[in-house]
Amino acid sequence: MVISLDSIPHDKLLACVRMRVVDRSVLKLIRMWLQSPVVEPDEKGKPGKWSRPRKGTPQGGVISPLLSNLYLHWFDKQFHRADGPSQWAGAKWVRYADDFVVLARYQGSRLTGWIESKLEGWLGLEINREKTRVVRLKEEGASLDFLGFTFRYYDDLQRRGWRYLPVSPSEKALKKEREKLHEKTDYRQNCKPIPHLIEGLNRHLRGWRNYFDFGYPRVAFGEINSYVVDRLTQPLRRRSQRPFRPPEGISYYEQIRRFGLVRL
Repeated sequence: MVISLDSIPHDKLLACVRMRVVDRSVLKLIRMWLQSPVVEPDEKGKPGKWSRPRKGTPQGGVISPLLSNLYLHWFDKQFHRADGPSQWAGAKWVRYADDFVVLARYQGSRLTGWIESKLEGWLGLEINREKTRVVRLKEEGASLDFLGFTFRYYDDLQRRGWRYLPVSPSEKALKKEREKLHEKTDYRQNCKPIPHLIEGLNRHLRGWRNYFDFGYPRVAFGEINSYVVDRLTQPLRRRSQRPFRPPEGISYYEQIRRFGLVRL
């Protein structure tokens, strides 16, 4: 389920902030940030009308996740109260900023009605219906993507009659990673010394590995390893008038490994 803070008046957001922050200069800075002017281009693409918003948070602003956590903190408390769905439905609540998942054995109308009434009625939020759905993972072919991971049941490979729920990087996360690696190894990198190019790739790959090194990422890691090696051979062959050639008897793959490329 995904929700939007665009419908929340700034006064309500700042009221939540004032419960934790008493410094007036900080509060003033946050208010100025929220009310920063928005310029809309005219028909010719030039700056046209501008307006000062009274609701919501800046699109893509770094302060949006912080304000989401402060505002939705009160929903967290309601959810886990003695009369909340964590008690009478045995539901679990997993949230990252304004993106969250509710885990329950039975997704009935009482549970969905409670969530919608609290979010839209009590807090005045807007639920993104296009990105919100009920997933029954035990159904054939059902899957859930959350925070870059895919959750899906698979039959036991040895056909022993049970199923298991592995966690792996999602297809969307893999596509985004391939696009990033493509950018880091395109023709504009031909002027970089090979050690510098490998060093930059290693920093990026280590960060990606540290995030997705959970569950069963072996297959996804293998795909990324093959892709980055294939991408590296292209800039090596395109270098200046004298393309790089590995020593005789050594493949490009082995030579790139000798350069120190990180293997996921």
